[in-house]
Amino acid sequence: MTEKKKERINIHEYLAEFDDIPGTRVFTAQRARKGYWLNQFAMSLMKAENRERFKADESAYLDEWHLTPAAKQAVLDRDYNAMIDEGGNVYFLSKLFSTDGKSFQFAAGSMTGMTQEEYAEMMLKGGRSPEGVRSIKGKY
Repeated sequence: MTEKKKERINIHEYLAEFDDIPGTRVFTAQRARKGYWLNQFAMSLMKAENRERFKADESAYLDEWHLTPAAKQAVLDRDYNAMIDEGGNVYFLSKLFSTDGKSFQFAAGSMTGMTQEEYAEMMLKGGRSPEGVRSIKGKY
């Protein structure tokens, strides 16, 4: 019996497909590396004393981390999509919106361009429809 030769996958082509999903940012190893310090900052907010220091002077606290200027600005603006683009992981970033007294539902709504109420209503009705554009490149 002969063994079938496995087809080699071009990892770069495979990972590029993740960028073709409309409205979705897949947390890949590349994003994890890019967002290491942003995620470390977010996790630091698990400690009450760090939350207090951050709330007292956000910019100074952020200066203690090796953040890119874009990541720092995204945090200051509370632009969660920009934070994710900078490598932030939403589960780590939840420490930030919790620090702000906001719910996960609030943050998810803001990331989709909806209010918390609109987002909750959409989810109660079953979420987004799977119909529609399934590819940025126009594939369906």
